[in-house]
Amino acid sequence: MKQHLTEQATLFASVIKWSCYATVVGILVGGGTTVFLRTLAWSTTQITHLPSYYLLLPLVILLSSALVRWLAPDAAGHGTEKVIEAVHKRMGRIAVAVIPVKLVATVITLAGGGSAGKEGPAAQIGAGLASALADLLRVEDIDRKKLVICGISAGFATVFGTPVAGAIFGVEVLVLGQMFYDVLFPCFVAGIVSYHVALYLGGVYAHEVMPQIPVFSGWSLFEIIMLGVWCGLAALLLIEVMKLGEKLFGKLTWHWSFKALLGGVLLIAIGKFISPNYLGLGLDTLSKGMHGEVISGGALFWKSIATSITLGSGGSGGVVTPIFFVGTAAGNLFAQLFSPEYLAAYSAIGMVALLAGAANTPIAASVMAIELFGNGIAPYAALACMVSYLIAGYRSIYPSQILGSQKSSSLLAPTGKPISELQQVTLKTRDKSLVGLIKKTGKRAK
Repeated sequence: MKQHLTEQATLFASVIKWSCYATVVGILVGGGTTVFLRTLAWSTTQITHLPSYYLLLPLVILLSSALVRWLAPDAAGHGTEKVIEAVHKRMGRIAVAVIPVKLVATVITLAGGGSAGKEGPAAQIGAGLASALADLLRVEDIDRKKLVICGISAGFATVFGTPVAGAIFGVEVLVLGQMFYDVLFPCFVAGIVSYHVALYLGGVYAHEVMPQIPVFSGWSLFEIIMLGVWCGLAALLLIEVMKLGEKLFGKLTWHWSFKALLGGVLLIAIGKFISPNYLGLGLDTLSKGMHGEVISGGALFWKSIATSITLGSGGSGGVVTPIFFVGTAAGNLFAQLFSPEYLAAYSAIGMVALLAGAANTPIAASVMAIELFGNGIAPYAALACMVSYLIAGYRSIYPSQILGSQKSSSLLAPTGKPISELQQVTLKTRDKSLVGLIKKTGKRAK
């Protein structure tokens, strides 16, 4: 009896402890992310009023790159990737200087027309604030790690107005195929508190219910599976284009400032000769897809290219908003070809399915679909997310993500290694695979 009482008392104390810690993280991240979003919105409004504002992109990328290089090198690239790396390699230790530098560099990049996202900086700002709180409280490394994961969840929840999906994203994105259940509770608390702090400070989120969802049938089920396959392939395209951009800019022997200027010039060319819709956040295109309007068939390709150039040449920002853009464009194109009456629904499903494939977060993506578009879309979104996640294979938009489990028992990869290292490993197939079974059946028939 005494042992049971001790056990329950300890667990109760743990709940109280992490409720307090996570609440503080939620308040800090909710406030910090709101400052970032408001600064970004104001800056974007001021700059986009200028005619051909994107002509300033060479200077924009140069300034963003200079700020990061001189003041906080850890703020380079897309923020979520850097936070994942910090969690796995440094127990979540993040320099405080990353917070203001990432905020300013990202605002400059996005407001000036750079193609990137706003969730990565929010996650990095949230994780940085959580790490600073850990320093203040002088907690152990294991608790620091949990606090930083809470910061990731809170930042994601506040940017998109999805507290539940944000909480799950923070514990799902770190390891492919595994979730950190020991930190799930504080992540929920941090995400919910952060979201409500943002609402209290005047944050506005556009959540829409899909006007027309496919009627369930054998054909609609097959069509959603095919949409998931298509989004998984589009996710692979985005991942490979991002890697290619980083590799090509990395191979250039020029001074970093000339690389930044080159990136800006290439983005101007896209804006001038292709379309300025592929620059910046691209929220207008997302809105068109959600309202059932037709999106250009080349949108998913050109947005991938623009994002790769922006981040590869030294711009600052995240990748989830470009993922949403590419996913929406992919779903929209699929609907144009097969079911024009479901343009809005397939655009929405494509948006979350591509996130599931590119980031290996099918559960968070499925829950996000419900929070953003209503319960009716849930079964279709979940199915497409799982298929996209499987089709994307052992690839990730976040190379520091650790492989925690196999996606298929017929295609083996060494677990416990970062995704980036798997590119150097030959995947092994088993004779029990479908291909092996077909071969054996053929031999027996002979």
